[in-house]
Amino acid sequence: MTGRIVRNWGRSAVCRPVSVETPANAAEVADLMRRAAAAGTTVKAIGAGHSFSDIAMTSGVLVDVSRVAGLLAHDAASGRVTLGAGTRLRDLPALLRPLGLALENMGDIDAQTIAGATSTGTHGTGARFGGLATQIVGVTLVDGTGRITRIAEDERPEMLPAARLGLGALGVLVAIELQCVPAFLLHAVERAEPFAAIDDLLDRSRAVDHLEAYWWPHTDRLSTKSNARLPIHAPHARPRAIRNWVEDELLGSAAHLAVSGVGWLVPRATPTINRLASAVYGSRSYTDDSHAVFTSPRRVHFREMEYAIPAAALPAAVRELRSLIERKRWRISFPVELRFAAADDVWLSTAYGRESAYIAVHRYWREDPEPYFTEVEAIMRAYEGRPHWGKMHGRSSGDLADAYPRFADFSAARAALDPDRVFANDYTRRVLGE
Repeated sequence: MTGRIVRNWGRSAVCRPVSVETPANAAEVADLMRRAAAAGTTVKAIGAGHSFSDIAMTSGVLVDVSRVAGLLAHDAASGRVTLGAGTRLRDLPALLRPLGLALENMGDIDAQTIAGATSTGTHGTGARFGGLATQIVGVTLVDGTGRITRIAEDERPEMLPAARLGLGALGVLVAIELQCVPAFLLHAVERAEPFAAIDDLLDRSRAVDHLEAYWWPHTDRLSTKSNARLPIHAPHARPRAIRNWVEDELLGSAAHLAVSGVGWLVPRATPTINRLASAVYGSRSYTDDSHAVFTSPRRVHFREMEYAIPAAALPAAVRELRSLIERKRWRISFPVELRFAAADDVWLSTAYGRESAYIAVHRYWREDPEPYFTEVEAIMRAYEGRPHWGKMHGRSSGDLADAYPRFADFSAARAALDPDRVFANDYTRRVLGE
């Protein structure tokens, strides 16, 4: 397919590749790689297009991996599964539940492909849990020479810390091997709390399995959500479908669409709307399958920037953010999302080597996010922040190399797997260098 304009979900990035290819397996990917190399064309893979950055945009050949999907292998003894790279997260419950398995942790959106989510650092929340990339035990990719390569604990293991989160710069992923856990339930408790509760969030995140919070700008309120893990057969009453629809769709998506639209048209109404929303949203408890509790529907298009900072710095950083919004007299309709993650050993993970807190800011897609995001980014950089690779940011290789102790090692892996920079695009040149 040629001449197609490609836009991401957040409508923050667009490209016109020379062609869009939809291979069905590794051999077809390898073949198109050889053809692209012969033509001197760059190649970039894309999943669901749910990144807010331009990480998957290209003027070369765009490889849509959606047909490389499904459960490819399963080892019952170890609880490991191999998935096609284009498998959507939303399809995993149907694939894993019959095996009695689940992902150990998930983010709050399930529209991404497993390759896109892991390659950009999707992380979820939980001070004792890592992001999706930490659950990878092996990958199969087509590298820059067109060679089908497996990287795993038992094959080229020295490359695994790079391949787990490769930004699409090491090759086109075709299969991902994951370490799963026995399927489990989550008991969720959502409640409204005063802003001062921000000082206790880190301690609370260490005491429960999964904790996240939302601060509503222009208010003194937080909305918190605590999730406790339960055995899959624990006695429980599943949430009523009508109540869930009211909370997730009526008070969640539909109300947020109305709030965002009104805030865009009448900015001065935003503080009042936020105060009303923070007073009525998120006061319930329920138990359900893990994936149903981890994820939420996203009906409102927005743009997002997210930073990981040392976990202990969260209260101070959020207070600076609050002061910034007040000082600039901005009207911000989206809540600020706060989450946590354990330290890990994935070279380009935002939680590499340190317990991390995440601060995510958003803007309705019709609003210009640049003034807000630029000022927030300056605050996060002062706290040694690392930007989420799949979300909007203004960082470059000149300063990112200092933020990641193993940046040079990743660069060496990139040179080995893509010596001719077949997978380069504007984004990789900016964040990784030439």
